[in-house]
Amino acid sequence: MRHRVTALMAVLLVSSVVGPAVVTTSGATGPAVQETNALQESNGQCEYPLTMTDARGMEVTLESEPESIVTLYPGDAQLAYSIGAEGKVVGMPVSKYTESLDAGDRTDITKDDGVTPVAEKIVRLDPDVVLAANVATYNQGLLDTLENAGITVVVLDTANSMDGVRTNVRVTGNVTGHCAGAQETIQWMNERLEIYDSALEGEEKPLAYYASGEDGATFGSETFQHDVLTTAGLTNLAAEAGETGWVQINSEVVVDRDPKWIVYPDRADSPPMPGGLDETTAVQENNVVAVDNNAMSQPGPNVVYAIESIVEQVHPDVYAEIEGDLEAVDEKYSDEGNTSDSESPNDGDNESAIPGFGVPAALVALLAAVSAVAGRR
Repeated sequence: MRHRVTALMAVLLVSSVVGPAVVTTSGATGPAVQETNALQESNGQCEYPLTMTDARGMEVTLESEPESIVTLYPGDAQLAYSIGAEGKVVGMPVSKYTESLDAGDRTDITKDDGVTPVAEKIVRLDPDVVLAANVATYNQGLLDTLENAGITVVVLDTANSMDGVRTNVRVTGNVTGHCAGAQETIQWMNERLEIYDSALEGEEKPLAYYASGEDGATFGSETFQHDVLTTAGLTNLAAEAGETGWVQINSEVVVDRDPKWIVYPDRADSPPMPGGLDETTAVQENNVVAVDNNAMSQPGPNVVYAIESIVEQVHPDVYAEIEGDLEAVDEKYSDEGNTSDSESPNDGDNESAIPGFGVPAALVALLAAVSAVAGRR
């Protein structure tokens, strides 16, 4: 069974093969087809009626600006909050996976696990639109129930890079009617990323292993986690070993390459590593960095905080020089009122054991489906 589950996990990685959403806006002069980013960057205004092709290849039409929204998974909620659309959110996952967001009296649309959506709860809310992570494609029964109830569902692409994160921010702006907020959020991200990039130019990029699980779970190239590591001035060991996507890497490979740093999600008190890494330079010199689990696993704007955590500990001298610049960017956009009201993911403790929006979250949903099938046999 273990090998079958591992194979199923690998299948999840192909869920991003459908191209990014394309938006059509209809006006007095007739239809005009534009890429989402072109629509955002033109004037920051959403236009309706709006038709888009989502990650399933399904054509979805919004006749008017939505007034009520349900975000299906924690990462979807982060996206909505980050662009100032939280006032329209009537239902979302309410749990430790969204603890940096102020859920208020919004309906928790999940089971007790805080990530699995319940169709009946969403139908009762009767939202104008549901924003759904790509993992929703592995729960076709849920999508069918929602759409049969007359609820519009937009499924986002899997974000396999920082550009993918930006794309999903833009699409979320279109879906929620907050195009200007999405544009401002991307500008905020870009300004922070430019600061990191300029400050780390010419700096050594030490080899690092991202320890996601005791089974050797880690992230290779073509993942946004890879982009986080490299943007923070590290060299991703898994990518250097030729790995792509979410993988389980053999501890011997890690030992042979001898990482200088180990980065891990802060759901654990210490890195969840496979055995045999005690002799690596990272362990010997205690070069370990804990990053916010939700920020590192949900491909939303909060990834910039994961980058900041790494830079602060791996490149302390660089961080000392740019800390004020980063604060100035945050203050600039906070003053303009275009960033989220939510707390930074660095505020408060995060004990989440399951990411809200990524391959591990997809695994949770898939395992639930596998269990259901097994139960019927």
